[in-house]
Amino acid sequence: MYPRILIDTGKYRDNVREMKKLCARQGLTLMGVTKVFCAVDELVDVLNDEEVDFIADSRIENLRTMETPLPKVLLRLSSKHEVAEVVLHADYSLNSDIDTIRMLDGAAVEKDKKHGIILMVDIGDLREGIYYRKDIVSVAKEIATMQGVYLAGMGTNLTCYGGVIPDAVTLRRLVKVVTDVEEAIGRELEIVSGGNSSHIPLLQEDIHIDKVNNLRVGEALALGRETAYGKLVPGFHDDVFILETDILEIGEKPSVPQGTIGMDAFGKKPTFKDKGVMKRAILAIGKQDVEHTELEPLDSAIELIGSSSDHVIADLTESKTSYETGDVLRFKLTYGSLLSLMTSPYVVKRYV
Repeated sequence: MYPRILIDTGKYRDNVREMKKLCARQGLTLMGVTKVFCAVDELVDVLNDEEVDFIADSRIENLRTMETPLPKVLLRLSSKHEVAEVVLHADYSLNSDIDTIRMLDGAAVEKDKKHGIILMVDIGDLREGIYYRKDIVSVAKEIATMQGVYLAGMGTNLTCYGGVIPDAVTLRRLVKVVTDVEEAIGRELEIVSGGNSSHIPLLQEDIHIDKVNNLRVGEALALGRETAYGKLVPGFHDDVFILETDILEIGEKPSVPQGTIGMDAFGKKPTFKDKGVMKRAILAIGKQDVEHTELEPLDSAIELIGSSSDHVIADLTESKTSYETGDVLRFKLTYGSLLSLMTSPYVVKRYV
């Protein structure tokens, strides 16, 4: 059945092994992040087999059902409404709000658990974390007095919102805060998580940031790319996931609709470039599953020109291949398209 994603578990395993080698060069532990593929068992099993140091996901629903001997980490900031679930199904969680941490402490005491807090610091990307110029030491000292939770570490996030690229200058802000906290609580932290797949260029250039000893990596494992510059990491596969979808209709039509243009199905007024008559294909996938702008046709002569909720429209005019209805087109994916396609129940997942 189509549309479907072909998932090559062998290539994913290769990427995990290569990432472990990169981390080992600087003595870093690795959190394998599963959120982009909804923590499917087949890929979680690879992380288990390859014995990454931690397994991490943004959704407590995924951690609840995940079968793994590895320490589990909740990546998304904890909600006050799910603290009991967090301490039950995660060994560690990323946090920045002291009131939520107090509630996690109470839930952990009630359930006789010991839960690790990774306190997030915002060093300039302006997503989650206590801003680095604020008083973080007082928060850390309060956590050190708690009974159900303990301060396991600190971390930061870059490139996800503000696009700030990890470099030595930026990451020294994190190191300074970590040093201040360690001096205040009288011990070293076990985890200093310096970032995500955007940190890989620093590893490639053998630039070591003092105290940083962990990375949270998802995109590089799934798509073979670092996220600072979007480049393929040497030795990694960028085709672990391939989308296949079939052609429902082919015909020659004008490139500009005929008649007065109003709103489309999504409340926007579309614009069109007149390219004359084109050979157009209707594909069996749409916005309900993925944004067509996030798909990369393996036939580079094909251009995806638009989509509705159920269909993508492809311009086949320049292609050397004589496509017919029923033929299957194949696509590489971006992070955004992989995330939405794996979440869609209408897209078949096939493991190869």
